Parts: sequence; structure tokens; C-alpha cells
Amino acid sequence: MKPYVQLAEARLADGTLFSLHRHDGHFYLKNDGRELMSTRLTHSEEMLADLGCAHLAEGEASRVPHPKVLIGGLGMGFTLRRVLELIGRPATVEVAELMQEIIEWNRTFLAEHNGPILADERTRVFEGDLFDCLAKHGRGSFDAILIDIDDGPDMLITGENERLYTPSFLARIREALAPDGRAAYWMAHPTPAFEKMLKRAGFQVEAHPAKPHAKSKKPRHCIYVAYRR
Repeated sequence: MKPYVQLAEARLADGTLFSLHRHDGHFYLKNDGRELMSTRLTHSEEMLADLGCAHLAEGEASRVPHPKVLIGGLGMGFTLRRVLELIGRPATVEVAELMQEIIEWNRTFLAEHNGPILADERTRVFEGDLFDCLAKHGRGSFDAILIDIDDGPDMLITGENERLYTPSFLARIREALAPDGRAAYWMAHPTPAFEKMLKRAGFQVEAHPAKPHAKSKKPRHCIYVAYRR
């Protein structure tokens, strides 16, 4: 059996360890030794982009002249790559990523898988917290907001992520969306309680089961798409 080779690691201020590995031709991102994502399973992250940006895709009658998309969490770049494939030009895709190391891994190691997505002229990288990124933008700034930072309110990767599910944060997301905009959240599994939170925040919500791989027999994850009411 081929061994996992650790390529790099980085630690948050709270001690949470992230590490990048390679095994049998694929890359793996781990959190305190637990696999978060890999280049073997990209379907649900790409589905997040497909659902969140369906109204912005090239050829769609509803596409705005210059789409503006915000992605919360760069991860391994799968969602960003898919958004860039979908929305054409001109467009602006801002990515908020807290960890400088993850940004650098996407420029180096992961460019082998995704290509130079961070060098694309449509990409803007905000190195910092998604909350701070939103604070620098006014009302109606984005046509789509895609969030893939955490596994869910009952499976927090770090304690700080509980803020993603507060009424005040959901209200800020709603405020940042253009009138016909939509927000999409990636969840590790269906979370009815979170769907209720979105509805209480004034969104119309759709829940989409998501397979980890296009050929998987059963969905495991869930994408929640929230529309302004």
C-alpha cells in the first residue's frame, strides 16, 4: 500500500491543525488528522457552485452583466474553479480564506489539480475572516454567496465557526445579497434545524441532497440554497 506523504501543515491560533497530504496521485486536506476533503471527491463542492450560481451561468437569460460572487472558504479550490467555469466574463469572484497557508497551497501544490485559479483576473483573494470580508461590502454587493467553511452547526470544525449559524450573521448574508441573489451553504449532512434558521432569517430555502462523488449510490451531504424573500 502506498503511504500518505505529508506535504505541509498549518495551525490556527486556537491550536487546530490543518495538513496537506498526497497519496496515490491525489491530494488530501486533513483537520487534526481527520480527512476534510480530497481531489478524489469533488462533486459536492462543485455542486455548491452549480446551485449557487445557476442564475449567473453563461447563456442564462437571468445572468447579470457583471456577476459578483463571494466564496467563504477556499479549501482545495474546487468551488472556485467551478464558479470560474460557469460564469464567464466579465465577473468578480472574491474568496475569503482565513489561512495564508491554504492560499499558498492552492498556488503551489494544488495548481497541479485546479490550474492557476488564483491567478485568474476575475479572482480576488481576501486573506482573513469571512465576517471581516462582509463588513467591507455594502448592501446588495453580491449576486451569490457560497459558504463551505464548516461541516454544520452540530459538527463545528473550530469553535469560532458557531458564528456562521447565528441570526445576526444570516441577516448580514441576506443584506449583502442583491435583490435576486442567493446564498448556498455546504453541509456535511442534512440539517433540518439549519433549514429552519434560514427560514426564520427571511429566506426561501431549498435543500439539495449531494453525493460525495457523481457515481456514489447515495447522497451524503446537503446543499442549502437560500433565496431572498
